[in-house]
Amino acid sequence: MGSRNDILTVGTGDKVYETTKLGAVFDMLASAGVPADAILRDTRVPLADVHSPQARISLTQLMTVCQNALRLSTDRHLPYRIGASIHISTYGMYGYALLCCPDFRKAMEFAMRYHALAAPLATIEFSEDKAHARWTIEPNLQALADSALYRFVAEMQIGIHISLMRDIMGPSFAPFEITLAYPQAQDFDLPLDHVGCPVRFDQPANQIVFKAQLLDRRADLGNKTTYPTIVALCDALLGDLRLRTGVAGKIRAILLRDIANPPTFEAIAKLLGVNDRSLRRQLRQQGFSFRGLHDELRTQIALKYLRSTTLANDDIALALGFSDAANFRRAFHRWTNKAPSDIRGE
Repeated sequence: MGSRNDILTVGTGDKVYETTKLGAVFDMLASAGVPADAILRDTRVPLADVHSPQARISLTQLMTVCQNALRLSTDRHLPYRIGASIHISTYGMYGYALLCCPDFRKAMEFAMRYHALAAPLATIEFSEDKAHARWTIEPNLQALADSALYRFVAEMQIGIHISLMRDIMGPSFAPFEITLAYPQAQDFDLPLDHVGCPVRFDQPANQIVFKAQLLDRRADLGNKTTYPTIVALCDALLGDLRLRTGVAGKIRAILLRDIANPPTFEAIAKLLGVNDRSLRRQLRQQGFSFRGLHDELRTQIALKYLRSTTLANDDIALALGFSDAANFRRAFHRWTNKAPSDIRGE
């Protein structure tokens, strides 16, 4: 442990995240009487999407809402209170997986590995020595240019971490200390009575420090049987997120325009304004090949047709660009090691 959660690179404009954190900011401001249109100013997020499980937003949109909150509120503890309002129950499968971890150390490892599923406004790193464990929090690059926004994101993330730690480890959890990499300011601050520990400013890093011995405790709600299954589901969610981000996401969007008659890789490179070699290298860095990406999309679409419609194999073959049902069946078996009829029978 100790390596940064850089397993996935997401563009700040990629609309791939659930609205959990945006909804938390919105609710906190709305409860103080701030109008909805002011909270969502410049985000292009419809009010109906704020709490929609189907809606997806980008980090830029989430950051814009945080900037609006800075402008609209004079609550000194606002960023921390927003973070503290977020609980495991709001994180769906990611949150359930954290609860299923058999011990607290595994929960920390899981939180870092799958952090990309939680619309991260900051990078996080977990480390421990014999006496203490530490979460290190570094707001993302968009926050670096604005000191107030940097502090807002850091203190909101600290609120989230403490809230989730209390959900996992019990309501009595309190850090040993919190360190912040900036001077104490006048606009907002951490509520000492709630964090339950000293806060030190002008330190080398933003950290939540707690006693390492807590990690050895078994989790009350942990389940060794359920945990591997939930991890597999989170791996699938992370894989889907990868499909939607970076150059893979851009290629995916182009392929989905007409999956039956897709453009060549060379044509896609031209559409994206890059040369073939550069695009292939970027795609490889994300862990994909063009053929693999194309096949993965066709697999997903085929599974959806087989499970959700009564379309004949001939029609599905045509929709996916195959000359006949036999070719589709062979390809489907290569992708899934199953026949289409196996899926219809599930």
